[in-house]
Amino acid sequence: MSGLQSRLESGADAKAAVLVEALPYIRSFWGDIVVVKYGGNAIGGSEDLDLFAQDVVLMRSVGMRPVVVHGGGPQIGEMLGRLGKKTEFRDGLRVTDAETLDIARMVLVGKVNREVVSAINRHAPIAVGLSGEDAALIMASERDPELGFVGDVDQVDPGIIHRLLAQELIPVIATIGTSAGGQAYNINADTAAGAIAEALHATKLVYLTNIEGLRRDVNDPASLVTTLSVDELEGMMSDGSLGEGMIPKVASCVAAVRAGVGRAHILDGRVPHVLLLEIFTREGVGTMVCP
Repeated sequence: MSGLQSRLESGADAKAAVLVEALPYIRSFWGDIVVVKYGGNAIGGSEDLDLFAQDVVLMRSVGMRPVVVHGGGPQIGEMLGRLGKKTEFRDGLRVTDAETLDIARMVLVGKVNREVVSAINRHAPIAVGLSGEDAALIMASERDPELGFVGDVDQVDPGIIHRLLAQELIPVIATIGTSAGGQAYNINADTAAGAIAEALHATKLVYLTNIEGLRRDVNDPASLVTTLSVDELEGMMSDGSLGEGMIPKVASCVAAVRAGVGRAHILDGRVPHVLLLEIFTREGVGTMVCP
């Protein structure tokens, strides 16, 4: 056997091993709803977005039912900067006056949502863009007058999502909510994704961000936590070991798993095919939160 043939067969064996390892997970998750929150921090460029789109389409192709909920904080911040408008954060949430709300809607619904939908549809024409304002998907109310038009999720009506899933489509949701009176609110995307996962009784809630998972020590990558319970996660929240930007994400993980979502995952969305590595392999690559 030549050296080239040996290398080719070795590569084929490795690919076959990956497929065999993935098979039981594909069977296990067939028909299950997986809510994926694609954070603005995870969008490092068009190549990252394209790899994410490939993962989502493959998940759908093997029988899973992905629902994408996206943020766009960095993109909103960039637009505000270009317009000369300062940004203030409190407890990880952007203070949102009327002008900032208009800019957030423009960026989330008109730019980021279209980019994510387009990226998925390049691989298969199955993505449909939505906002939380569509079909009363996300009903919201003011969180705190000092935060302006930042909303809390009061209710999620998943009817439009179920109808799209029944047609084998992938909903892509921008997190602008609305009140009963028609007032729009900027909803934290982590919070919205958790609420949507609860309403859909999702098997998994996955957060893609710009860090590899939760760390015992924020400044020490070697302190990555691969698996922990909801009780342990609440302990990390109470002892102050989490960074401010992680608080909404972690709180949403806790609430979702407490409400019956099977597992919550925090992954580094910049890692190529991180969704597939986490869902279809034994080891996984990020942090998994269990009941």
